[in-house]
Amino acid sequence: MQYIKNVSCIPNQITEVGEQEVEKNRLFVATTHGNSTEVTGFFLLGFGAQRRFLHVLFIVFLLLYVTSLVGNTGTILLIKTDSRLQTPMYLFLQQLAFIDICYTSAITPKMLQNLISENKSVSFVGCVVQLWVYVTFATSDCYLLAAMAVDRYVAICKPLRYPTVMSRRVCIQLAAGSYVMGSINSSVHTGFTFALSFCKSHAINHFYCDVPPILALSCSNTDISLMLLVVFVGFKLTFTVSVVIFSYIYILAAILKISSTAGRKKAFSTCASHLTAVTIFCGTLFYMYLQPRSNNSQDNMKVASIFYGIVIPMLNPLIYSLRNKEVKEALKVIGKKFF
Repeated sequence: MQYIKNVSCIPNQITEVGEQEVEKNRLFVATTHGNSTEVTGFFLLGFGAQRRFLHVLFIVFLLLYVTSLVGNTGTILLIKTDSRLQTPMYLFLQQLAFIDICYTSAITPKMLQNLISENKSVSFVGCVVQLWVYVTFATSDCYLLAAMAVDRYVAICKPLRYPTVMSRRVCIQLAAGSYVMGSINSSVHTGFTFALSFCKSHAINHFYCDVPPILALSCSNTDISLMLLVVFVGFKLTFTVSVVIFSYIYILAAILKISSTAGRKKAFSTCASHLTAVTIFCGTLFYMYLQPRSNNSQDNMKVASIFYGIVIPMLNPLIYSLRNKEVKEALKVIGKKFF
């Protein structure tokens, strides 16, 4: 939560992107009725300090986004069409690819538009929808990764009971539970955030609508919103990371009991892709919310958000395809059919 405490002076932020650009959007983001002002939208400051490189950033982020869409869509179709991949692990991977598409699509298209457009405004409703969709699927991602850790635990530590314990019904319930937790988390944050009054400024110091920079604009008491953010984010990270850690402790103990080196290598290879994805994802989350105070905290937050919201969804298909024998074999079969 250091990010919220380190929000710098809004007028200084506006100066970075140019006061003229803000004025172009002034009528759009606020409408005056008598003595009161109704907020109809916000202005996304984005990467104002890097104005000379906006077109370069546009090309880079567009390539990352297209790669993410192609990779995750390909993962979904590959698992759906290959009968050998109709197992709980790959059903979870299919859901992970769908979630990655949804939460990166919640922020990337608008960011790309703002990089090349003079009008960097986002409507109030658009900001609400963007925040709700992004938080819903980003949170679901965490819980789904925890469910995948449980799946790997049962597969390695309880192999004889695996078909019974991880039945299709259980997998659907775990996946559905991830979406439910994501929806609850998102609805609470979105509801409390946009119930506040905004009178300090309408310029969000970010490239998408996120809770901390929006709270920084409010002239209302944000204590409840901040408390809920700490509680929900803390619970999400503590619960999901604990599930992953305890699962892999048991998995490691089971692998060490395997006598043959080949057997240990095969057992661990089934977990390597998931463990890599969890490490990258959770490591970025911890950095975003537990970084120490600094004058560059907002810039650091934007960089972390880029990695979290754009790069990671692009990396996941690569991680699972390059480190997974079954996926590589399925890709070879598909390749032989078309080439």
